[in-house]
Amino acid sequence: MEGHDGVLKRDRWARLRFAVIGPLLAAPPAPGDLQEVLAALAQRTWRHPLTGLPVRFGLSTIQRWYYAARKAPDPVTVLRNQVRRDIGAFPSVSPQAAEVLRTQHADHPGWAAQLHHDNLRVVLTTADPPAPCPSYASVRRYLKAQGLIRQRPKRRTALEILGPGAPIAEREIRSYEVAYTLQLMHLDFHHGSRKVLSREGTWAKPLLVAFIDDHSRYLCHAQWYTAEGTEQLVHGFCQALAKVGLPRSLMSDRGAAMMAGEFTAGLEALGILHVPTLPRSPHVNGKQENFWSRVEGRLLAMLEGEANLTLDQLNVATCAWVTQEYQRTLHREIGTTPLARYLASPHVGRPCPGSEALRAAFCIEVKRRQRRSDGTASLAGRRFEIPTRYRHLSDVHLRYARWDLSRVDLVDPRTGAVLSPVRPIDKEANADRRRGTLEPITNAPRAPQGGVAPLLKQMIADYAACGLPPAYLPDSHPEDDPT
Repeated sequence: MEGHDGVLKRDRWARLRFAVIGPLLAAPPAPGDLQEVLAALAQRTWRHPLTGLPVRFGLSTIQRWYYAARKAPDPVTVLRNQVRRDIGAFPSVSPQAAEVLRTQHADHPGWAAQLHHDNLRVVLTTADPPAPCPSYASVRRYLKAQGLIRQRPKRRTALEILGPGAPIAEREIRSYEVAYTLQLMHLDFHHGSRKVLSREGTWAKPLLVAFIDDHSRYLCHAQWYTAEGTEQLVHGFCQALAKVGLPRSLMSDRGAAMMAGEFTAGLEALGILHVPTLPRSPHVNGKQENFWSRVEGRLLAMLEGEANLTLDQLNVATCAWVTQEYQRTLHREIGTTPLARYLASPHVGRPCPGSEALRAAFCIEVKRRQRRSDGTASLAGRRFEIPTRYRHLSDVHLRYARWDLSRVDLVDPRTGAVLSPVRPIDKEANADRRRGTLEPITNAPRAPQGGVAPLLKQMIADYAACGLPPAYLPDSHPEDDPT
């Protein structure tokens, strides 16, 4: 309210206006010369009372000041900034809109003013008869005037997250953004604030896995699960790849699912560079953290009235919200919508392979000893039958995903090529099955041929070629003595 010299803003403006028209009040122009004098004042440059920058005023503005102060007993008071007549009055919100806003705030006290306005527009538009919706500014002023303040949930501090005594390294923080679409994809899990009702009649905390393109902020895929495992991560990631293609790199934290053998092996097989964040540095993946606030502040906030929320309903609502609002809403950081920037920016992604290739990529490879007695190998506490044509292998290499033992492949350890699928042993079927003859093994060694080996024959020939008798004394037996 005060300037650097202690003078109120309204007085500073009044003094400037009085300085402009003061000469006219001291020496009124002759009849017919007023417009000429006002035009001359409009061409002059004045000093702004607040910023100090050069400023000009229009002829009509100076004329209004002159007529207002010409007959006033205190010209400076008249030239001050006038208080609006509607100040302190309630905003222009209809009774119907006010009732909807009060009901919304009572049901959803954590909603932001923008979310209240968006839902109010839908309610008034679909009413019978439809009613006009007040502006966002009117809604915000009405909520403030009525004391309907947003009740934000309490956030955990860094000390609560990391635990007492955890050292926090001091590092500088800088915003970043890659230059191309699908050059870098972000991945993270989020624990939702709402519980979902399962088919078994139990409540569970859902977790949202989301994949966001760094350059465009385009949401490649998002899905809710009831567990944060590698199986759920791979399931969601394969859908993201099928929608947008293969990114060049992927950033995630160092969670157990992100660092699991199946997931890292899949990224390596698909040629995707894995970029884990530093420990205790969630700000590095800040674009994901910003998305979580929008999920909680808008998506989950609009589901507060659904008492028996299920996982299917939550996923359907998420798909609709992402497609209809998030992808099409102006992003202040990039100056456009994520969808528009995703389509317009240079693309460095690659085509996504088929579902079978993706399934085969996210697997681990283990080495097991083959039992000679029945040609089986143990895997995850179960025995699998190895085809008889590979019975000569003492060690076998098996590729599988730990959450799916229905697909286990025997692979070549040198090339990684799949040799044959293997199945769990079925003892009941083997009890009634006729035993087949063993297939010949093509690489089995041949039986040794009769006679002396070729190398030894060559040695004997070379030894005889020297012309000397063998350097040994034969043992003479009595029956060999002729006497």
